[in-house]
Amino acid sequence: MPVPHSAGWNQPLRVLPPLACDSHMHIFDARFAPSPHWQRTPPDAPVVAYRRLQHRLGTSRVVVVTPSTYGTQNACTLDALHQLGDSARGVAVVDHGVSDETLAHLAARRVRGLRVNFLSPQSWGATTAQMLTTLAGKVARHADCGGWHLQVFAHPEQIVALEPVLRALPVPLVIDHMGRIDPAEGPSADAFGVLCRLLKRGNTWVKLSGAYMRSTVHGPSYADTLALGRALVQWAPDRLVWGSDWPHTTETPGSVNDADLVDLLHAWAGTDAVMDQILVHNPARLYGFDAMS
Repeated sequence: MPVPHSAGWNQPLRVLPPLACDSHMHIFDARFAPSPHWQRTPPDAPVVAYRRLQHRLGTSRVVVVTPSTYGTQNACTLDALHQLGDSARGVAVVDHGVSDETLAHLAARRVRGLRVNFLSPQSWGATTAQMLTTLAGKVARHADCGGWHLQVFAHPEQIVALEPVLRALPVPLVIDHMGRIDPAEGPSADAFGVLCRLLKRGNTWVKLSGAYMRSTVHGPSYADTLALGRALVQWAPDRLVWGSDWPHTTETPGSVNDADLVDLLHAWAGTDAVMDQILVHNPARLYGFDAMS
C-alpha cells in the first residue's frame, strides 16, 4: 500500500534497529484550523497516514514538530502525541509571552522543545534574536520542563549572524535541517564552522534532515549532500538525530521517497553502528525516551 506524501513502494535497503526514531516530522489534520496568517492550504497528513510510513521504514519512535501552519496553536500536535502514545515526543511553537502554566501543560503531554523559526512566516511576524533569548530564559527558569531544548530553523547566513546569541543560550540547542547549508559549499561553508563550534560546546544538536531542500542532484542519491553529511557525522556523531520531514511540504507533492532518505543516512553514517547511534541512542538522550520502550 502506498504511503501518502511519500513516493515509491520500496523499503530502506537496511532493516532499521528496534526503537529507531524519526526525530522531525509534522502532522496536519483537517480537524484543526490553520492560523489566519497562513496563506497556503495545508496537506492532509493525519496520524493514520504517518503510521503507514512508520511501517514502511521500520521506525517506532517519533518527534512531532508543530508546523508554522498552525501558528502558536499546538492542539494538532498534542492530539497526535495522544494518538501516538509514549513512543512520541513533541516540539511546540509559542510566542515570547508564553506562560509557565502553558509550558507545564505542554511538558505534561510529552512536548520536549520549542521551535523558533527565522525562515517561514510566523503568526507574530518577524522572529528576532531577542525572542530566542527570551524563550531560552523561560525554559531555563521553568524547572518542570527539565531537559527541554530550543530548536532553531534559520538560513545559514542567519546562523552565522546569530552565533554569539546561540553560544550564550542557557538551554540545549537543536539546529534544524543541517543548518540549510548549501551542499555546493559543504564543510567549507561559514555556517558549517559555526555548527562545529556550537557542537564542540556539548550542548548543541543537529538534525540530519531536509537534504532535498538545497540539493541540486535530488533523489534517490542526493549525492551532492554526501560531503556535508559525512563531515557532520565525523565531527559529532553523538550529537546528531535524523528526521524524515514528512509530509515534505517544501517539495513538489509526491517527489520525495522516504526510503531514499533512510538510505542517505546510511551513506552519511558510514557504518551500521553509527547509524544506530543517530537513530536510537542520540534521540533517546535528547528527547528522554525510556531505554527499552
